[in-house]
Amino acid sequence: MIEVICSGFGGQGVLVAGMILADAGMEDNKQVSWYPSYGFEMRGGAANCDVKISDEEIPSPFCLEPDIVYTLNETAIDTYESRLKPGGVLLVNSSLVPDERTYRDDIQVIKVPATTIADELGNPKGTNIVMLGALACASDLYDEAAMRHAVEHYFGKKGKVNPKNAQCFDRGADEARKQL
Repeated sequence: MIEVICSGFGGQGVLVAGMILADAGMEDNKQVSWYPSYGFEMRGGAANCDVKISDEEIPSPFCLEPDIVYTLNETAIDTYESRLKPGGVLLVNSSLVPDERTYRDDIQVIKVPATTIADELGNPKGTNIVMLGALACASDLYDEAAMRHAVEHYFGKKGKVNPKNAQCFDRGADEARKQL
């Protein structure tokens, strides 16, 4: 079983990123759970979701010791870094986190300027997609081609095809690859 926590501010696409991961698992005939949590203030407030993907039945939706923590702001790191399994992957949106921040030395930290990349590509809502590209490159949850397809599939079935999402995904994967 793979456990992922996605966390950030409401409006950054954190819950959508988790839904894409869960959708990819369903398309791969896996057992999945997606458990969202967000403050009453919605946009700008804390938002996160626990995602589990497994070949076996999932007894609980809560991620107690995640394999991957996907963070879009510093508050998310403060909240979830300590729960990450030793050897796990911490994805950091370095556009919103100071360079001088220190991290645990028993985890892999991938810093991606996701907000900056999405803005440069003219897709300001694509920060979450940049980070999914980094996740695909830096973890063994899904290979890059499968995750990229999952992003396209998720938005395609909603009638929201955006070619800039592919560019965001690819740049996120490239940024992660530079650090591996």
